[in-house]
Amino acid sequence: MRKLLFESLIKPTLTEAPPSPADAAVEELAKTLGKQARRSLGRSLSIREVDAGSCNGCELEIHALNNAFYDVERFGIRFVASPRHADMLLVTGPVTKNMAEALKRTYDATPGPKWVVAVGDCGLDGGCFAGSYAVAGGVSAVIPVDLHIPGCPPSPSDILAGLLALLDETNRPARS
Repeated sequence: MRKLLFESLIKPTLTEAPPSPADAAVEELAKTLGKQARRSLGRSLSIREVDAGSCNGCELEIHALNNAFYDVERFGIRFVASPRHADMLLVTGPVTKNMAEALKRTYDATPGPKWVVAVGDCGLDGGCFAGSYAVAGGVSAVIPVDLHIPGCPPSPSDILAGLLALLDETNRPARS
């Protein structure tokens, strides 16, 4: 124990490095996304994340958006627990046959106007799970999709850029 105490007195303090210019770009991207959401919706963007049968790689990247580094909630982007409070569904993974009906019901419970974003390569066409007896296909096989964000998994900054592109591209009300 004494050895650890002496070592802690000699070693320098461990801290994180200052943010790099790339980190500043992510912050600017999140600010722009928040402003665009307020412009399109008149309020903050509410997102319901749905795991339709993924390996959880995409969920880890989506959850990183809420950690202290990205903290997208400070820009008015929030994740909600109920589809009834959501403007957007963020769907990950291939849609398994067991989740297909639940995903349809979630889509129907989301009030219009609404957007659907398929995240990751599995959300596009089933990815490495395509052709499995348990997979119904990509997200678009079950519900209409407005945007696909590629990657296995896509980085949080890629997710933010995709959401911004969707809101920026659409000045129209979303699908009802």
